[in-house]
Amino acid sequence: MFTKEKVKDLHYSLNGKISAEDLQKAADKVLTEFGKTAKMRGFRPGHIPLSVLRQRYNASAWGEAVDKAINEDLQKYISDKKLRLAGQPKVDFAGYNIGNDVEYSMEFDVLPVLPEIDLGKITVTKKIAKLDEKEVDIALENIRKSRSVAEKQDEKYKAANGDVAVIDFKGFIGKEAFAGGEAKKHHLILGSGAFIPGFEDQIIGHKTGDEFDVNVTFPKEYHADNLAGKKARFEVKIHEIRKHILPELNDDLAKAVGQDSVEKLKEHIRKIINNQYDEAAQREMRNELLEILGDKVKMELPQGLVDQELNMAKQEHDAQHAHCDDKKCKDHKWDEKQEKKDAERRVKLGLVLAEWGTQHKVEVTRDDLQQAIWAEASRYPDPKPIFDFYNKNQNAVAMLRGMIFERKALDTMLKHVKHKEKSVPADELFKQASVK
Repeated sequence: MFTKEKVKDLHYSLNGKISAEDLQKAADKVLTEFGKTAKMRGFRPGHIPLSVLRQRYNASAWGEAVDKAINEDLQKYISDKKLRLAGQPKVDFAGYNIGNDVEYSMEFDVLPVLPEIDLGKITVTKKIAKLDEKEVDIALENIRKSRSVAEKQDEKYKAANGDVAVIDFKGFIGKEAFAGGEAKKHHLILGSGAFIPGFEDQIIGHKTGDEFDVNVTFPKEYHADNLAGKKARFEVKIHEIRKHILPELNDDLAKAVGQDSVEKLKEHIRKIINNQYDEAAQREMRNELLEILGDKVKMELPQGLVDQELNMAKQEHDAQHAHCDDKKCKDHKWDEKQEKKDAERRVKLGLVLAEWGTQHKVEVTRDDLQQAIWAEASRYPDPKPIFDFYNKNQNAVAMLRGMIFERKALDTMLKHVKHKEKSVPADELFKQASVK
């Protein structure tokens, strides 16, 4: 039982005492249960006297009884007062002697009561973008490019943007060749931006068999310090030039990508683009609602959760800036005051969404998790490491579940707010939409 309590905001400090008599009774129950299956020389299983079990195992049974009694005290206390823990309680006691009363102290934070939120008084903007047929044409062209064949051209053909140039090159700073600046029969897509700025532009217009110099300047923020900002000369030889030949846009191409005809393919593309517009608009509304809730909802926050969020942000900041290469990254200092405000906002919104979602029976299904993992895995050439990561890391699955829960809670809340529509160009919609 608790003998003393101190409450400040959402923080509780309690002192408790458990009588030696109650603890021994609880320890005896532990020993009796243990004795049903314990094996001891001279006794049949289940027939070991309690006095013998006490002599051998009373110390460990007493420790288990202490833990159980403290937990029972806590559960009764929070049940009577209708409290909800905001984290694991911190229990402290200076040891104990078997046969004596045990005194201990405990500290914990509790979750606040969610204030009433009248969503009907909140208005968010739904941005509407009209599909431009030019986007359909771009998608069709990308499909043609994805199925193009790079055909070798004759010696009279001049390299153009988009072609593949098979080249030898060797780089020099002054008269000295530098490490890593040489390759044989390298396949370079002109216009891809894979090389130093200006390099690919100087290949355009040349023919197979040409040997020439390319002069460039390495960017000041180049990753190799010995080359950053320096002028360089490359000796280049073209072995061959390959031009991408695009297939015709016809029903055969449409069938090759799973559609019956060009018209069906266009309809499919329009549907995909419109779905992208809808999801981008939905993300915008989620973000706007979060901003409104962050400003409007006033509630006390468990300091332990805020400290935990702030510590996580600090660890992430330190990890990201531990190996900075560029000046902008190095100059990004930790702003304790601002970071604390941001942590408090994240904790508040997390509590609001968790409480509201629970009250309105928002659930994360197995299909929700699988779709989210598939969506992430599809962004990589080899999805297997992503699947393996989630299969072996239950903490990552729990974090993903939490993110999906918050998103679904927000989407449910958006059904209860007012909406006003605003027509915007598609590029604005995607420029402003960001996942939170």
